[in-house]
Amino acid sequence: IALVLAIGTCLSYYFTSRRPRTVFHTPAEYGLDGEEVTFRAADGLELRGCWIPAPHPSAPAVVILHGHGGSLDTDLHRAPAFRGAGFSVFLFDFRAHGASRGRVASFGYLERHDVLGAVAYARSRGASRVGLLGFSYGGIASMVAAPLCPDVNAVASDGGPVRMTTAIAGRGAEWGFPRWICRLFAWLIVAISSLRLRANLFRYEAVRWVGRIAPRPILFIHGEEDRYCIDFDDLWNAAAEPKEAWRLPGVGHTKASELYPEEFDRRVIAFFGKNLG
Repeated sequence: IALVLAIGTCLSYYFTSRRPRTVFHTPAEYGLDGEEVTFRAADGLELRGCWIPAPHPSAPAVVILHGHGGSLDTDLHRAPAFRGAGFSVFLFDFRAHGASRGRVASFGYLERHDVLGAVAYARSRGASRVGLLGFSYGGIASMVAAPLCPDVNAVASDGGPVRMTTAIAGRGAEWGFPRWICRLFAWLIVAISSLRLRANLFRYEAVRWVGRIAPRPILFIHGEEDRYCIDFDDLWNAAAEPKEAWRLPGVGHTKASELYPEEFDRRVIAFFGKNLG
């Protein structure tokens, strides 16, 4: 028992530890004029972001939310398509990621404050309407934050895990461990992280929040071979209308934009164009 608890504690620190910036890009590399900014999360923590304005100051904005261990730099390549479609684009580093402050990542519990701060910043820059585009970890944060923020007008989630236990078990399966062991340790990791953060992280699973996003629309992008989201149907059933899903047979976790870049841009831009216009 002591060994299991020790391993669970070490893994808890692994999954919640700070992730420094490892990729470095600028908007200029993609022919864009962008502005490095700092802003505050809803709980006051200082975060780093990049604002890429549309020609029209009141144009709608798309806020892009990166995955676990990433940073805004890893998603800057996505900005030209949205900027070309007339949207302002806002990217930022989640707390404990990249150049933002913070020492602990929390699977959405604290990150919801980051999203709320980012939406408030986009609105302060004149955005008439705001959409969230979250990838994996960013998808969780988008689904947990949107019900708390009336200024979010539409949400798109690419590979946002239904439950962190499932996602962590999926990571373990990728490492080659039996799934039953992965499920056990995934539960233990979330439980220990909850004790460390003095918050019940199980309450901040996306499946518990996604139904509250309605009547605002949500688009799910789901690879049928995504080990992190094997329970995707639970998320789909929990979501209320209006909702739509782009399911991709044979595709893994957040691989849609890599394997089908043109269709990805077309679908997501059409979704935001319809709901943010």
